[in-house]
Amino acid sequence: MAGLFGSASSTSQANTLGDLSKDVALNSPPDDSVSDLSFSPQSEHLAVASWDKKVRIYQITQNGTSEGKAWFEHDAPVLSCHWSPDGTKVVGAGADKAAKVIDLGANQNTATQVAAHDQPIRCVRYFEPPQSNAPMIVTGSWDKTIKYWDLRQSQPVATVTCQERVYTLDVKKNLLVVGTADRYINVINLSEPTKFYKTIQSPLKWQTRVVSCFPDASGFAVGSIEGRCAIQYVEEKDAASNFSFKCHRDPPQNNMTNVYSVNAISFHPQHGTFSTAGSDGTFHFWDGVAKHRLKGYPTTGGTISATAFDRSGQIFAYAVSYDWSKGYATNTPQYPNKVMMHPVGAEECKPRPSVKKR
Repeated sequence: MAGLFGSASSTSQANTLGDLSKDVALNSPPDDSVSDLSFSPQSEHLAVASWDKKVRIYQITQNGTSEGKAWFEHDAPVLSCHWSPDGTKVVGAGADKAAKVIDLGANQNTATQVAAHDQPIRCVRYFEPPQSNAPMIVTGSWDKTIKYWDLRQSQPVATVTCQERVYTLDVKKNLLVVGTADRYINVINLSEPTKFYKTIQSPLKWQTRVVSCFPDASGFAVGSIEGRCAIQYVEEKDAASNFSFKCHRDPPQNNMTNVYSVNAISFHPQHGTFSTAGSDGTFHFWDGVAKHRLKGYPTTGGTISATAFDRSGQIFAYAVSYDWSKGYATNTPQYPNKVMMHPVGAEECKPRPSVKKR
């Protein structure tokens, strides 16, 4: 990519070890661990949610530098953030049991509360409902519900009770996927937003950490605390393509393997390939169709708590900050807390060429 952080290296595909040397740190990062990252779908702006109770919005330039443009504050740690489809608003949600929206066109660092739950809100997403021109938000909470909010109303349009606390959710087109405690995964068709289209038990044997929808909304990826990722298609006709794989593990030593949580999964907006990032401090790019790892990267020096691709797929942002995976004792003032911009080289996220059998 010309002009981005110098020239992106064009290493051959045979070399699967990636290069972090051109990665650029975000200026003035949050004061505490980063919980979520979200790029604008319309411009080069990045929203960063943090345990320091703030959501910050930065402008990212072609050479990787960044400048803070706005921020808003919650009453407790912020756990999730997301952009409106038109790129004019950012929603944050968190441990204060509230979701708040800032209108960036108003040029004020004040946010309006738009949602409330009985327990902390773990995740929030903007979406455009079918047959509607007004975007809505969906919130998922530890109170075991998801709620849909029309931002012109103070009460939720609908509430759906889940089996357990909501740990993660994602939306793409008409697909909403909700991961809860006890490994339940609920799939919702937003044409019928109050019904579970299907419910499955996670194909992974341990707690669900993240779900992420395919760009074409035909399925989703699941990451667990036990160094595994699963690729799941929604429809039964595609079930033969479902699979899971191990990742974010140290090489075995003396019959023991250190296994790390998969904290974040992000899909490339053009290629449909995806990243995983984890508590081992590494991220990798994968081709889910070819079942192949495209690139693996050296350790970043701390756990990776959140990741995101920009709208062009040319910048991959990752947050190196403590994820509490080793308890309070590891949370020292010396622990790194930064957000890095990785320039995505031409070959890094491209899927493998398919070889068709005659």
